Order: sequence, then structure tokens, then C-alpha cells
Amino acid sequence: MPAGNLRKLKIAVLYGADAVYLGTPDMSLRTKSEFSLEDVIEGVEFCHKHGKRAYLTLNLFFHNKDILKLDEYIETVRRVNPDGLIIADPGVFQYVKDHAPELPLHISTQSNVASWLSVKFWQKQGAELCVLAREVSFSELEEIRKKCPDIKLEAFVHGAMCMTYSGRCLLSNFMAERGANQGNCANSCRWNYKLHLRLKDGSHEELNITDDNREMFEFLLEEGCRPGELMPIEEDVRGSYILNSKDLCIMPRLNDYLRTGVDSLKVEGRGKSEYYCAIVARAYRMAIDDYYADPNNWDPKPYMRELESVGNRGYTLAFHDGLLTNYAHHYEHTQSLAQWEYAGVVTDVTDDAFHVEVKNKLEPGEVLEFVSPVCRDTVLLRAYDFELLETGEKKEVVQGGSKAVIRFPLSLFDHEDTKELRRRFPEYSVLRKEKALTQEQRNRVRFDKLTQRIEISGNSDQVAYERQRDKLVGSIDKEATERRFKNNRIGAEGCCGKGCNGCLIFWHDASYAKARELLQKRKQGEQLTRREAQDLRQRDTTNFATSNQIPVTGASSPSKSTR
Repeated sequence: MPAGNLRKLKIAVLYGADAVYLGTPDMSLRTKSEFSLEDVIEGVEFCHKHGKRAYLTLNLFFHNKDILKLDEYIETVRRVNPDGLIIADPGVFQYVKDHAPELPLHISTQSNVASWLSVKFWQKQGAELCVLAREVSFSELEEIRKKCPDIKLEAFVHGAMCMTYSGRCLLSNFMAERGANQGNCANSCRWNYKLHLRLKDGSHEELNITDDNREMFEFLLEEGCRPGELMPIEEDVRGSYILNSKDLCIMPRLNDYLRTGVDSLKVEGRGKSEYYCAIVARAYRMAIDDYYADPNNWDPKPYMRELESVGNRGYTLAFHDGLLTNYAHHYEHTQSLAQWEYAGVVTDVTDDAFHVEVKNKLEPGEVLEFVSPVCRDTVLLRAYDFELLETGEKKEVVQGGSKAVIRFPLSLFDHEDTKELRRRFPEYSVLRKEKALTQEQRNRVRFDKLTQRIEISGNSDQVAYERQRDKLVGSIDKEATERRFKNNRIGAEGCCGKGCNGCLIFWHDASYAKARELLQKRKQGEQLTRREAQDLRQRDTTNFATSNQIPVTGASSPSKSTR
């Protein structure tokens, strides 16, 4: 399971993960990772205390600036004593092998291992495990397992899919100046793209295709080396998410993977929520245990119901059968959606109450479901008011994001044994609640489930597909789907200045020289604070503008760079 911070790591372990992977933001492919080196040490110790494994990620593709911290990183890793170091860059692999030969080395999916020949190559270099590329089909996996019996194989089974070859993407660099191969992807493939028409006078305007004018146009794409092969491009008034993949979910075929003898099943999502870590780990834990208990009667349906309670973009088998179908893509939406949402997490269990940190808005009359990490039965509780732990005040509504902690007396669970209740729902147990969906969102969920059934069965149902698709399209309200940017997606004005690895603006723009100098003196994984970034940006912009005789007003303002 993925671990984006220390609490996610602990939740993943408690909910059934056999191993977790984690890393600091400057040396792995997740610049938003919330691990300091101290957190890494505590996390690995927590895993080992519970009899689980911890893998550290060193899987970015290095630039010269990254090499400077490699020795310090290796010395720290030696103290941490992880169960594996996940690497993508061949130069880094050799460097670690030479300087820390005692560390077990794993090959990242970023290395695009898609054949038994590549697996044998890395095995010869000294790798103990290869994480196979997501593009490897199941039949290819079987062949690799047969030809490479003496090395551990790991396969992705769940999580977001990348539209480019196992993450080797330059679209983010081009669109937002954020290096995807250094952990700072802007997810440009998830954006909404519009078609524009350029007129002869040089002006251009948005071109909307409607029922009234659609017969007047036909747009065709011709690739340079295939003259005469014209591919149609279709779009409607909402634009198109032409690069937007659905999320990988191998659960319907999980028994095949277990039967083949793959050593490790990997879930994507270090940027996902604690709730995601808990529910996905729980679903796969139950599914794996049940398969080994009774493989002949194993059925994926109950575990799929669990996974459907987690936000997703619709599930797909992706490259499982080798051929990627149109059901693996989402042209209508990029939103991650589910009929349930994260309500809270248990932060403490006393003799007479649960203390719960609120994650989403709670209102009177809602039914909260306590999801246990140690048993399969959940417990439901309808709450009509909420007692704030800090003040004892009773409130009818508690807002999410406030980090408010509320107290649920055990006396509210009048049908449960108190002692057993405390055992079943220890610290880090998660709560969920039903989410109110718009009609558009409900149609999206129905459409996703239909396309998944079609993909799994292999039997096309074009009538049902078109009917449900048209319901979804008909319910989409253009005004309701307009969204403001919440992060930096527009290039030079978008750098936060905190020093994200892979941010081309921060590491190359002269106006960040002082900030870079300060960051190089910081401990690994430590970024500049928002205040420091804002102050340094303001100072560097002034100095840079003065030295180049450019008015300060001509540069990006601090308010823009930190929005």
C-alpha cells in the first residue's frame, strides 16, 4: 500500500497491508509526500513492530543537482534499515549498489520493465524485485513468471493510470513546467481540452458542435507517415477529456494473479486520503485471504462493493487482456467520485468514548459507519448532535476541514459490548457516510458500473451503453462543471516557491536564486515554508529586476506565485 504520510502508513498497516512504500518529497516521485526523515524512521519501525515490510522510494530520474544529496540519503537509509529501496535510474542503482551493497534493491515501474528479458537483466545486476510496467498484460506476466522463477515480481492492481508509458510523460513539463519524472506531475492528462477554429483574419473562436450544426463539420486527423488514413476527432459543447484514463482495478481478475504466483500486489496512491488507504487495503486483504481459504468458490463482488465506496474515476482492467478498449477511458468527466465519503478517523479510545477527528461535514440525522481494521463487521450509528471534545459544546453541524475532534460516548452504542467495541475500533479506525450526489453524478456512477460490467464480461451491449451515456451527457450542466484552479497549472505564474523537486521554474529561474541557495542547506525532505517562499520571492524579484534594470512591476507578483 502507498503511504503519503506517517498516519497513512499506520492506517495502511492496521487495515491489512503486508508492506508499504514511502519516501521523502525531494528524492521520490511524489513532491507532495509529507515524510521527513524522522517520520521515515518512525514509519519503518512501526512496520517492523507489526511484522510488516517498508520499502523506500528513490525512484525519480536524477539530474545533477539531485546527486549532491545522495550520499547523505544513503547514510540515513542505512540507519533506517528498510526492506527494500525502489530505484528507477540505472546510474542511481549502480551508485547505491557500490556504496551500500547491503541494501535490497527493487526496480521501480518507472523503469518500464515489460519483458522477461528486462527482468533477467535487472536480476543479473543484483535486483531482488521488479515492479512490472502497467502495460504488461496478464499473459505476458505469466510468461515472465515462468522464465524468471528466481526473482520477485510485483504488479500494479489498483489506482490511477497514466496515459503515457508508465509515467514517462513530458506533457506536464510542457504545459505547466513541472517535471513528471521528478515527482511533480501536474496531471495535464486530466484537464479539459477545447477545440478552437482559427479564421483567415488571424482571429480564433471556440467552436461548439451542436445538434443544429454537427452535420456541417467533420474533423479528421492525419499522421505524417500515414497519408490517407484519416482518424475522426469528436467533441461536444463541454470539451473533451481526451487523455483521461479510468482507474485500474484488477479485483475482478485477482484470482488469476494469485494463481500465477506473483509475489507482490501494488496499489497506487501516495497522494490519496487516509480513507482510501484503509478501505482499499481492507478490500484486498479480505479478497486475498478468502481466495487462499477457498479458491474454487472465490467471488470478487463483495470486495468490489467495498472498492466502489472509495472515490474513483470509474474502474478498468486496463491492459490485463493486452488490448486496451475504449471502456478504459473517460471522455465525459475527470472527477473522482463515489457514493460514500470519508467522515472521520478515530484519534483516541477512552474507557467511555471514541474521539473522532472530522473529515467531512457532519449534519444531524446522518448515519455514520465505523469500519474496523481488525474484523469485517462494521457498526452503524445515527447521530443527531456532536459534542466537541475541547469545549463539551453540543453542535448540530460540524464542518469538514476544521480538524474538530468530537466525542462519541460508548453509551450511544446500546446494542454493542463496550469492551468488544473498543477492541474492534482502535485508534486510526475510519468512519464513512453516504454522500449526497447530484443527478449528474448518479448517472456518472451508473455509467461507470455499466462500462465495467461490459469490459469484464467481454460482451458488448451497445444499446445499454448508448442509453446510459446519453443520460449522463444530458444531465451535465455546463455552469455546474466550471471549476477554478486550485493549484499551479499555468506556467511561470504558478510556482509556489517552496522548492518542489522537478519544478523547472524554481530550479532554473534566476529570480529563485536565493531560495535555491537556502534550500540546499536544509535537511532532506524539508522545503521552504510558505512565508519563506513569499519573502524570498519578493526579495529575489526585486534584486533580479534591479540588476537587469527591469521594473519590479514587470515580474510575477508574490501573490500570484503563492496562490
